Amino acid sequence: MSTDQPRVDAAPGDLPRRILLLAHTGREEALAVARKVVAALRVHGVVVRVLADEAADLALDTTDGVELVAEGIAADGCELAVVIGGDGTILRAAELTHNSGTPVLGINLGHVGFLAEAESEDLEATIEAIIERRYTAEDRLTIDVAVYQGKELVTSTWALNEASVEKAARQRMLEVVVEIDGRPLSRWGCDGVVCATPTGSTAYNFSAGGPVVWPGVEALLMVPISAHALFARPMVVAPDSVLAVEVLAQTQGAGVLWCDGRRTVELPPGARIEVRRGSKPVRLVRLHEAPFTDRLVAKFDLPVEGWRGSSERRRKQPGIDS
Repeated sequence: MSTDQPRVDAAPGDLPRRILLLAHTGREEALAVARKVVAALRVHGVVVRVLADEAADLALDTTDGVELVAEGIAADGCELAVVIGGDGTILRAAELTHNSGTPVLGINLGHVGFLAEAESEDLEATIEAIIERRYTAEDRLTIDVAVYQGKELVTSTWALNEASVEKAARQRMLEVVVEIDGRPLSRWGCDGVVCATPTGSTAYNFSAGGPVVWPGVEALLMVPISAHALFARPMVVAPDSVLAVEVLAQTQGAGVLWCDGRRTVELPPGARIEVRRGSKPVRLVRLHEAPFTDRLVAKFDLPVEGWRGSSERRRKQPGIDS
């Protein structure tokens, strides 16, 4: 998952360039920013694709270089997907671009917006970077998730952030056995279990008390939620490990599987959930090479007052004693 990847350029014969635009249409601010992006891209001859069910909210002139598309083929042939909103909107974009591998560029209008690369106040610079193709794309590890009932595969899906097995009813505890690489590890009475990627380490995993993992680290995470057990610690395992959560057949409460907080699967007693490294990564656009440490500080507004840093850095700041 190195960021040292070539600049994303369209081939000379691919013109006109096409970009998919997705927005949180329930927010007026997002609609206003989306219209600005469309207008700026059209000035430079870029064809803008918009989901047909979002077109009415955006009130765009579809006769002037704006294409209406269905979700299933939205990202096909697009150079990138520009997403205006918060992490939820970006996760939706990840779903639409997963098969095509189209890079996703998030412009944050949410709260933390950890998946977003740009902020709305930097809109002009962001548009300029798109027009001039001054961006890179990095692959983010995903997870593939399979749900079994006995030997029958009930459903299969995937996630960018996490797959969480949770109790379906507040008053019922979930009884599970967890497994790593085909070997049982522990039995927990708990509210749930989170299986996350490094990208998802700052999402639900973070709230559940799991570790923050740098995106360049290839690993899978398993974190129990409010487990009543002596051994119930967050775990970081190899990226090729297979994680499994079995809902005990005699448990009184049913469970539910959430993937990225967007897709759900009901889990009856006896269900088995297997999580492994995804076959397809999600590509996130980067406009600059800011270290992940700086992103943590900015997104969480972490206190760093008093840091003096290296002597070289101090020499570059006039007025600071070395």
